[in-house]
Amino acid sequence: MLWGLPCCLTKFKMGKSLNMKRQSGAARVPSGRNTERLSQSRKLEEHECAAARLVPVIEGVSLSVHYNATQLRLDAWNRLGGLAGMLDEPHPTKKEVEPVWDEIGELIGLLEPVELYWAFPGRQTFARLKKLFLKRTEDRFSRLATAIVRALVSETFRSQTVHLALLEQRMDSEADRRQQGSDKEIRKVGGRPYFEVLVVDALMPTAEQALRDSLEAMQCDDDCFTYSVVVVPSFEDALIAVLFNHNIQAVVVRYGFAYKSHNNLDLLQHYLGGIEGGKSKSSRALDRSVRLGEAIKTLRPELDLYLITGGATEEVACTATHIFRRIFYRQGDHFELHQNIQRGIGKRFETPFFTALKEYSKQPTGVFHALPISRGNSITKSHWIQDMLQFYGSNIFLAETSATSGGLDSLLYPSGPLKRAQELAARAFGSKQTYFVTNGTSTANKIVVQALVQPGDIVLVDRDCHKSHHYALVLAGANVCYLDPYPLTGYSICGAVPLERITAQLLEYQKAGLLDRVKMLILTNCTFDGVIYNVERVIEACLAIKPDLIFLWDEAWFAFARFHPTYRQRTAMHVAQQLSQRYRSAEYRDRYAVWKTAAGTGRDSCSAASGAMADPDRVRVRVYATQSTHKTLTSLRQGSMIHVHDQDFYGNVEHAFHEAYMTHTSTSPNYQILASLDVGRRQVELEGFELVQKQVELAMTLRERIKTHPLLRKWFTFLTMRDLIPPEYRESGLEVYYDPDRGWLRMEDAWATDEFALDPTRLTLFIGRTGISGEHFRTTVLMDKYGIHINKTSRNTVLLMTNIGTTRSSAAHLIEVLIRIAKELEEKFDNLSTHERGLYDKKIESLASSAIAVPPFSSFHSAFRNQTGANTPEGDMRKAYFLAYSNECCRYISLNDNSLENAAKHGERVVSAMFVTPYPPGFPILVPGQIVSSEIANFIRRLDVNEVHGYRADVGLRVFNESALCNDPSDGSRPG
Repeated sequence: MLWGLPCCLTKFKMGKSLNMKRQSGAARVPSGRNTERLSQSRKLEEHECAAARLVPVIEGVSLSVHYNATQLRLDAWNRLGGLAGMLDEPHPTKKEVEPVWDEIGELIGLLEPVELYWAFPGRQTFARLKKLFLKRTEDRFSRLATAIVRALVSETFRSQTVHLALLEQRMDSEADRRQQGSDKEIRKVGGRPYFEVLVVDALMPTAEQALRDSLEAMQCDDDCFTYSVVVVPSFEDALIAVLFNHNIQAVVVRYGFAYKSHNNLDLLQHYLGGIEGGKSKSSRALDRSVRLGEAIKTLRPELDLYLITGGATEEVACTATHIFRRIFYRQGDHFELHQNIQRGIGKRFETPFFTALKEYSKQPTGVFHALPISRGNSITKSHWIQDMLQFYGSNIFLAETSATSGGLDSLLYPSGPLKRAQELAARAFGSKQTYFVTNGTSTANKIVVQALVQPGDIVLVDRDCHKSHHYALVLAGANVCYLDPYPLTGYSICGAVPLERITAQLLEYQKAGLLDRVKMLILTNCTFDGVIYNVERVIEACLAIKPDLIFLWDEAWFAFARFHPTYRQRTAMHVAQQLSQRYRSAEYRDRYAVWKTAAGTGRDSCSAASGAMADPDRVRVRVYATQSTHKTLTSLRQGSMIHVHDQDFYGNVEHAFHEAYMTHTSTSPNYQILASLDVGRRQVELEGFELVQKQVELAMTLRERIKTHPLLRKWFTFLTMRDLIPPEYRESGLEVYYDPDRGWLRMEDAWATDEFALDPTRLTLFIGRTGISGEHFRTTVLMDKYGIHINKTSRNTVLLMTNIGTTRSSAAHLIEVLIRIAKELEEKFDNLSTHERGLYDKKIESLASSAIAVPPFSSFHSAFRNQTGANTPEGDMRKAYFLAYSNECCRYISLNDNSLENAAKHGERVVSAMFVTPYPPGFPILVPGQIVSSEIANFIRRLDVNEVHGYRADVGLRVFNESALCNDPSDGSRPG
């Protein structure tokens, strides 16, 4: 089994030399399990990158920079089409046309091995194109190449069968050409969704073509989908294909394939030569087929896999049914295979609730219910709001209904299409249960916390988590222990919570005899600025100390991660599934016994030393993830999901969870949001891999452009791992993704071993050198002037993000806008007087070098601390929160004078009665019951942001009276 996951964010540059340098920094050598993970990660990463490294050196081809082989392929075809067009132009001498043919030859050499992995234009057509090139048949070559490029760029090959061979016929006139094209060039296939089927078998060309023709002949107009066939001969080629070709949706593994690729290029062998994943000590084809199936499922679990075997299908069924959707025995008739391929895609294409909603909207109904807007009646009858109908169209109103009116499912008690839609979402996101939420992830967080936490339970939570967690903990009555993330002082932002800090706190509770009260750990993955936890390492280390700890991972900005093999390894549901299998295995039990013996009977049973293992007889994998589907995938605003992988859910949690769900969920949910969640799930199961790949590529393009453009790099910088992750948390030693001198560096090391990784699609742009604050840059410059919308800023940074909807045009527009801003800054500085320049330099100094450090959490006042006598840091926020409802318990204190310092001189503790949340950084700097430290007060004084919720400078900070703090905290009484 191949455990590691690849990092395919690679760079391919074509110019006078092919830049293949992917060096790591001065990396420390990982040890133990990390060494194994790194090795496996490198192997699979090499599979993924190999397809793109088939390219030879090309002279003079200006295809710029590429980050995956798919885009390299498309740009190479575009260039080839442009050169083919040049052949139609008059060339007085052979000397003028020969350089064009030379460059075409280089592109042909680049594309020839790559086209093995794509159905269109196909190897036969490409071979014909190459033959025309060798014969220098200008007219036919130009026509065929242009047609291929047009079909690839427009993607018409997905909706039409393009008969390229017909284009080689000479045409007497343009009118004849148009007639030929309209009548014979294409055959429409009804706009059905298109995909490609990968067949893995070493076949002779005639047998390969017969197989392809047989499968494609099975297709008919009644099919819901249309497909083409790609045939590869080896294990290596199969893995390259599924990572290279995002059109592949089904894989048919036959019985006669080899391990090694037939592409005997030096670069390919260099990157694949050391991979052992497909080699088996057994020579049986079945063993190799099973290993290939496992490897593909690891990389792209959404694909449908089919096995055709020459062995006993009964034996295969005992060992491989968890991998393959169906197993066939040496099938000659391909009709049953074709039907299963169509059915498999249909299962992922299914959208039960969206389909039900569409059908409901077609039914004629009489509305004697609430909802005047239902069927659009209140609008169509109006003389004043017709523009609403014109703007939205009629379908949205035809589909507006209520669960109590019948015809559709109920979100609070689903039993029909909505229940099925949530089951399909669970399959797609790798959970045991998934629940739709129409009030955003703020509500999702409150549901999970209320379902799992009882008053008095201790919850560990990262200090900079979303404010919904803080309010959820108040409502649940939890005793909260805040964990400070590492600070990023220069940028007024926070990183993430180091694992050592988490385990140290758990051990402190164990030492105090309070470990049994610790219920949950809440962490944000990934953070706003893209810092990603090593989820597996965190869960393993914590379960070694407290084997029943519950984990809530706030993945509000990380829903897309499931659908990319590099990201997936750091997602909550994937890790929960992996650990559940691991802890149940005999291999883990044996390793635990060895570790326990080596640790000795006198050891601290909950040591946090590296390599500590959870007791397989006591460990429970209890993991929850909340995701804002609408933030990073396709969904209407406020569409979110709760994913559950909890071994104790049905035994201990289900009832409480449903009660919490009904507590926070509206009885009138928006059905359009629910339908969009259903459709968004379909999209990522069928094209999530492709979309996330493109999202990453665009982010990398932006990083490289800022780094290499002389004007842009003068004013702007994208923060790197070096800036956002301290070196002690980067075991790989990797500091940047891109270095102008060394090219793109080995990211897979960092993702496999480092405590924290950096999401390349989160682009934190440092603007301190512009002299413009983050908030002003966002609103006045980007939004008001150029119409570019972003989400978050700090004092000297703005956060840009690519997503699955980002286009190359929008990325180019952003670069263009930044260049304009840089030119305006250049002009502005040139026109400053000496005095004005001095003032501006001070402003730049303030932003670039004198950022405000986010202060650490101080502590809860003793009136809101635990009463066990233990010196542990948790506090009862709920008590403080509701105590502040009494005006007689509170007063206001100014932070603009010496009031805080004077109170400290008189021995008073100033305690916040409110949540105080500045934007940015966007999380509470003060919570109810927290002591106001001088660092926090200074931070609030220096804030230059527009919003500070819970604090008004003209009134002051709402704090508790000394008399309120002196009451007996155990009796729950209020003064007065």
